[in-house]
Amino acid sequence: MGIIIKPIFTEKQTDITDKFDNRYGFIVVPTANKVDIKNAIEELYNVHVVRVNTIKYNGKLKSRFTKSGVVQGRTPSFKKAIVTLKKGETIDLYSNI
Repeated sequence: MGIIIKPIFTEKQTDITDKFDNRYGFIVVPTANKVDIKNAIEELYNVHVVRVNTIKYNGKLKSRFTKSGVVQGRTPSFKKAIVTLKKGETIDLYSNI
């Protein structure tokens, strides 16, 4: 099973990538550590990773009011990795879509 689940294509992450040309965001397996993420990115995209920052997000509680009453649930938890590459290197994330 791979460590990288998918790249992040949100407005906030796009702003970060526009500001810093060598930073990219990925959703990763929650059990992965920084060394595993670094090795997976280097192997998958053939680039040199300088730094990996990780963030864990807990799922949020959600509730809806329906005809049958209140339905409660939780959004899934996930782990996000912000990867900084060596200066001058880029990843073409849109080629695989």
